[in-house]
Amino acid sequence: MPKINKSININAPVEKVFAYVTDPTKGPEWLVGWTEVTDVTGSGVGQHYHWKYNMLGVPLRGETTVSEQVPNKRSVTDSKGGITSTFTFTYAPHEGGTKLDLELHYAIPVPVLGKLAEKLVLKRNQREADVSMENIKERLEV
Repeated sequence: MPKINKSININAPVEKVFAYVTDPTKGPEWLVGWTEVTDVTGSGVGQHYHWKYNMLGVPLRGETTVSEQVPNKRSVTDSKGGITSTFTFTYAPHEGGTKLDLELHYAIPVPVLGKLAEKLVLKRNQREADVSMENIKERLEV
């Protein structure tokens, strides 16, 4: 299972970053490829929602459950469906702002995309993770 690690410093309080990143309705604003979030139920651990994601022009659907949440410190979501993934965010005060770390484990849907697309997807997902983290930064540093 491929893994992506990213880190970014955001000039915004930890509480603001945590609230934004853990709000699934905000996901399509910052997560590249995520096009829709619906059916959000609950909050904190156990929160559940459905999503649509576009990978290399292939529309995928799935669902996510929050499996761990420590306010302003850590959040973990597990997804299944078109893509199986685990997003782990850690939040820490840093120079008056927030250091946001992402560890992402995911399975590429090879039967859907094909073996030839697998390497392309791996490279593209690295770039898209960079852009997604920058998107969070841009939206919160106002």
